[in-house]
Order: sequence, then structure tokens, then C-alpha cells
Amino acid sequence: MHFSRTAAAGSAFSENAAAPAEKASFRLSVRELVEFLRRDGSLDDRVSARAEQEAMLKGARLHRRLQSEGGPDYKSEVPLSKTIEYENYTITVEGRADGVFSDGNKVIDEIKGVYLPLDSLEEPVPVHLAQALCYACFLAEKEDLERVDVRITYIQMDEEEIKRFRSEWTREDLTEWFDDLIGEYRQFADYYEAHIRSRDLSMDTLSFPFPYREGQKSLVSAVYRTITDERKVFVQAPTGIGKTMAVLYPSVRAVGERKAEKIFYLSARTVAQAAAVEAFEILADRGLDFTALRLTAKEKACFMNEPSCNPADCPYAEGYFAKRAETLLWLLKEGSKDGTAEEREQGGRNASARKNKIFDRERIAGAALRFKVCPYELSLDLSLWLDAVICDYNYAFDPDARLKRYFADHSKRDYIFLIDEAHNLVDRACGMYSAELVKEEILTARRQVKDRYKGAEKAFSKINKKMLAMKRDLEEEWGEKRGIPYRVLAGDQGLMADALTAMGEIEKLLDETRDSELKKELLPVYFMLRTYVNTAEYLGENYVIYEEINADGQFVVHEYCVDPADLLKENLASAKGAVFFSATLLPIRYYRDLLGAEEEDYAVYAESPFDPGKRGIFLVTDVSSKYTRRSEAEYRRIAAAISRVVSSKKGNYIAFFPSHKMMADVFKIYREEFDSPGVNWVVQGKYMMEEDREIFMEDFENNNDGRTSLVGFCVMGGIFSEGIDLTGERLIGAIVVGTGLPQVSNEGEIRKNALDAQGVNGFDYAYRFPGMNKVLQAAGRVIRTADDVGVVVLMDDRFLQPSYQKMFPREWKSYTICDSTNVGQAVAEFWKRENEGVDL
Repeated sequence: MHFSRTAAAGSAFSENAAAPAEKASFRLSVRELVEFLRRDGSLDDRVSARAEQEAMLKGARLHRRLQSEGGPDYKSEVPLSKTIEYENYTITVEGRADGVFSDGNKVIDEIKGVYLPLDSLEEPVPVHLAQALCYACFLAEKEDLERVDVRITYIQMDEEEIKRFRSEWTREDLTEWFDDLIGEYRQFADYYEAHIRSRDLSMDTLSFPFPYREGQKSLVSAVYRTITDERKVFVQAPTGIGKTMAVLYPSVRAVGERKAEKIFYLSARTVAQAAAVEAFEILADRGLDFTALRLTAKEKACFMNEPSCNPADCPYAEGYFAKRAETLLWLLKEGSKDGTAEEREQGGRNASARKNKIFDRERIAGAALRFKVCPYELSLDLSLWLDAVICDYNYAFDPDARLKRYFADHSKRDYIFLIDEAHNLVDRACGMYSAELVKEEILTARRQVKDRYKGAEKAFSKINKKMLAMKRDLEEEWGEKRGIPYRVLAGDQGLMADALTAMGEIEKLLDETRDSELKKELLPVYFMLRTYVNTAEYLGENYVIYEEINADGQFVVHEYCVDPADLLKENLASAKGAVFFSATLLPIRYYRDLLGAEEEDYAVYAESPFDPGKRGIFLVTDVSSKYTRRSEAEYRRIAAAISRVVSSKKGNYIAFFPSHKMMADVFKIYREEFDSPGVNWVVQGKYMMEEDREIFMEDFENNNDGRTSLVGFCVMGGIFSEGIDLTGERLIGAIVVGTGLPQVSNEGEIRKNALDAQGVNGFDYAYRFPGMNKVLQAAGRVIRTADDVGVVVLMDDRFLQPSYQKMFPREWKSYTICDSTNVGQAVAEFWKRENEGVDL
């Protein structure tokens, strides 16, 4: 379904730009219409995507054959359409009839390939008949015919047998039938058109909800210009500038002005998604009528113990399509209400209306339980009728998870991508576009099917045998060298073809067996094979195939994406405009290179609105986290420096380390030699449950009276170095030990060498830039609001090197150089000057 009004011209941003008042139009295909309103049946994941694709290809071949056999009067792929004018909008339904011929009467021929036995078909499938009736109605009107016959031709795709159903229809009956069908659709069109009109009118008086901070208005304008110019923009926006609202507000205005149809707010973490929801709610409080879905992952949304989307295993999958339209209509109309009288009395009209603009997990679940349908599938169908979708990166970029109803063909649509925490997308994208084949998992699968399914056993045995030979060859070549054995390969020695064969055997097995436990055991292997086969389609200069024996002793063949830019670019083609934003998008050149920027795309550096004098930056240059320097003596200097910083002023501090091992070693010395009364400590665990994390954070929330100190020992790049928001006295100091360089690994070295070969500084891209991003994220935990005062202590002599200093944010241009013995005095002087109100 495509909804449109003509967009207003111009690219200048205006707070008071009015929405255009052109008549609305809906355009959808015949197939979309009838599948939405006449499809029955259940959700069923037992049919693989590959099997569906093969059936489609085979069906298309048989279609062409039957069409060619239709005779000289048989016309194939006949375009037909009908446009209906209503007071506030038009609806155009269009498509191509498989065949039109005349044997005394005009006949619409609809051809369908099926696998089920033709004897089981006593009448046409309702959705197939509905599709043919639409074409018959359109043809009768177009050629002024009083009668059109409808023929449904079924061809059994294994046996290629044919069965036909023919019926006679008068023009009057066809018109009456289609009027009933489009009348059902009009319930949705009426809702949507009224909502769009209300949404756009609500923007007439909408303005930015806060006084603009320094740099914020120029950021708003840059985002609006990006959407208008249909480009991408990379935004470095420091904490405190209000970047979520600064990118969301102009995007909402662009939708209201017909410059775009839908917003996708994409993030790596639920915390950022919550910030987007809050921003939408703030705008709703100010009168904006804008609907959004916060998409919950299938595993979390599912009512069952684990997702198994078929009617045999899940009652919410059964009959889904027959119940879909009724459920959606109820949910949309309930969602458009202002709430009950009691809700209005308790929270006011705005609070109730605001709640009803966001369709979250709880609201979707309520409707799904009421109508007994799948909540996840319901949320996806609902999204088509909403203005925005808030979700994880995966749903836009991951080949296995992206929302195919929006992004299947990569064609350009009127979508806006707002990509929050964009610094996370590089590693996430490399993971999305990479795949691996694990020998041990193949061997386990072979044992599971042994002597039961010969075809699958043979396919698994072939892969296992080939990988065993590769493993022995690698072990022999590696010899006594230290580290995890690996080797870059020129190709995968035919494993992709073998994996494709094994996939086919698993699909046959899944169709044949009733052993639910075996199905459950084989699905992970099937998905591993499928990802490996699909990823092989992308292989090229941005990929490296390598083999390794990992730390667990498993032999793995990797298809590793070292540069995701081209693949991201393909996915970004679906967006009219894309905004990449983060507080740590430095150096921007690195992110532009790896996130698919074109030369014409924009970059914006938003200046910090905060007083630089309230942040003290200290470089401790007599310590280092280099492996060659790691020793008990070095750890003692670091522990002593931490103690001196914490002793300079009572309050809360977090010390960040490059690894759990180094953190534990330094903490041991700190606790034994520098533990002191009045200073408490907490340590990040390696495997913390949600409850443990909450307790950790509560320690900082509760210790804010200035009478005792608290120091947390955490890991850079971990759960507490990004996304936590400790304002005011809850955190007054961040101590960052080391430059954050990722640990040297096979993957890192392969990426470095591959990028070097492309003429890029591989060390920068594989190690230095990702490491420095961790430093910036950790340091960014301090100074969250304009009233905050705090210190950032960077402990490593490499922070004096130009290669690191060029990545410092502009607000770090003033810093104090010290060592582990006098850093406490330097920090104490900062606090003294701050207390006395002296400018630094």
C-alpha cells in the first residue's frame, strides 16, 4: 500500500511550515488488497524461505508455459486497474491478469501453481478467486462488458497436472462484489486518511519543545536539509545537546510536509529506543498527533516458551490471516481514542493521548490476546498504518532479519532512517554480513540423523570430512607457533555448494519427520548453513575467507566482512534521507568510509553547549596499558593514581579498564594497598544479570550526599561505559586507563591486513579508531547536563601522541599533563578553583 499527497517544494526549514492540503490517494496492487482481506490460513514457519523461492521460480516457469499454450487469442499479463474517487481521497487498485481470452465470452484466467494434490481442491481457494474477480470487474468496466467469466487454473507443480474452475459473472454482480471488498478496505483508508489529516494539522502550531541550546538549531536545520536533499548526514553531537529531539523533530516535520512517508528510528540498544519514545511523547504533549511502533523482538514478544510459528505448536499462529484485519481495525481505532474518563481525570487528556500514540509491547500483547493472534506478526502488520517504527538496526540492515515488507528489493522509498548510536553500527554491520561454518556442529547434526535420514547423513558427512582434512592441514602448517591457529584461504574449497546440498536435505527431513525434538535440534544447523550460503553471494574485495581453530577447540571457516560500506549502501537505498548520529562519531572520516557515505553526503560537528571550565581533563603520562608495560609495578602506579584522584574530592567515580583481567589485577592491588575509610568500591562482574546491574547502578544513585566516596571498577566497551546516565553528584569523575585498543586477535589482524591492501591505514581502522571510541564513550559518562561538574582522567602516555590527540573532541582542547604521583594534587586544584568560581 502506498499513500501519497503531493509534497511541498523547497528545502528551507521553517517552524511554521503548513502541511499541503492536496487530496490523498491510496495505491495498492490487487494482490495486496485480496491477501489483506481474503487470505485465510495460519502462520507457518515450517515452509523455508528457500523452498518458497524455488516454488516461485518453478511456478513462474509453468505460468509461462500455460500462457504460451493459450492460443492466438490468449493475451498474457494484461494490465488492469480501477480508481475510485471519494470525498477525501482516491483508491487505485492495479495489477496484471495472468491471461485474458475469448471463447464467445471474455474470460479472466488466473493461474496458480500448487503442491497439494488436485483432488483435494473442490473449489477455488478464496483469495485466488478474489484476485480473478478483481480483474474481471476491471475488465468489464474498461470494455463495457455485461458478462465476464472467471477461470482459476491450478497446476500441480510436481506432477504438472491441471485442474480448472470456471464461473460466470455479470457486470452487476462483479461491481457489487468489488464494492463490498473495497468497502471493507475503506474502513482502514478512512482511519488512515483522517489520521494523516489530523497529524498534519497538528503540526500547524507545533514548535520545537524547548529553548534551543547552542548548536541545536543548526543541527535541526542540517537534518531537515538532509531529508529535503535526499542525502545522508553524519552528526557528531556531544552529550547534552539534545540530539534525539534535534533529529526527530525536523524528521516529523518533513513527514508532515510530504517530504517523507515513514520514520525508522534505529538503535543498537533499548535505552536509546526509550529515549526516542520519550521524545515522541514530549511532542505529543505539545499536540502532535503522530503514531509509532516500538518493535519488540519475536523472542520477547512471543506468548509461548519459545517461538515456533506454526499452528501445530502455537495457537496464536492458527488462523492468523483470517483474524488479521479485524484485529488491526480494533487496535487502530482503540489507539486513536483519547482514553477513558478515569484516565483523563488521573493524567489529563494529554497524558492519555500521548500514551495512545505509541504502540508498545504491552498494547500489542493486549490486542493479540483479545483476538488470539501472534503479537509479533501483528506488530509488523500494524506498522504499515503508523508513522514511525522504533527498532533495532537488524530490522533495516541484517539480511536475515530485515523487514522484507519494507526493504526486500532495496528500491528507494519515502523513508527516513534515524540511526542512533551510529558508532555501534560498524561492528554490528560486519557481524550481520559475516558467516561461519563450524565443523563440530556439522558433526553433531550428522550423529542426530545417522541411520535415520540417509540423504542428510551423507550431506553432513561430506562437509565434516572436508573440514576435518582442512583442520589437519592447518594444524600441520601452524606447528608449535603460539596463539590461535588460523589461515586466510583463497576459497572455501567448495563448502558453499556442500552447504547448499545439506540445506536441501534438512528441508526434506523437516517436511517428512514428525519428531519435534529432532526438528528443534536441526534448526540451528540449518540457519548456520543458510547464512553461510546467503553470505557467499556477497563475497568480493570486502570479504576474507579464513579458517581457524578457536579458543574452544572448534574448527571454523569464516566468511568475514571487513568493510560493510557497500552492503550498507544497498540497504540505505531504501531511505530518502539518513541521519547517522552519536556523541562519539570521531573521526567522522572513518565512519563515513565504513557506513556507506557518498562524496556528496554531509557531515556536522555540533558544538558542546556546556561550559568547558566545568570539565577538567587530565593526562597521566607515566603509565600505560601496553602489553609490554603490564606488570605489578605498573598496576601499582595506576592503583595509586586512582586513589589520589578519588581522594581529591568526595564523590562518585568510575575507573574504566581495557579488559576484565587488567581491571581485576589493578583492583587487587588497590584493595590491598590503597583501600581507605570513607571510600567504598564496587566491581563490574564478568557475567552480570539484570538485577546485578540495577544494584550496581543504585549504589551510584544513592551515594550523592558528598560525605563518602564510591569508586566503580568497570570495563571499557562494557555495559557501564555506554548508555548510563548519572547526572549531578551521581558521577563526578571518569578515569580511563589505556587507549581502549581491542585485543590483538585473528579477526583484527585479518581486518588490518585486508584494509592495508586496499590502501587504508589498517591499524587505525581495526584497532586505533574503535579503541578511541571506547575511551570517548567512557569519558562521556561525566558531564551530562549544563549544571554538572566533573573530571576526566586519561591514563596512558599514548594520549600525548598526535595520532590520538587528533581524535580528541573539540571541547577537550584544554587539558593538564601530570603523572601518577601528582594527579591527585592537579585534580584537587581543579575542584578548589571550581568551588571558588575561578575560570580555568
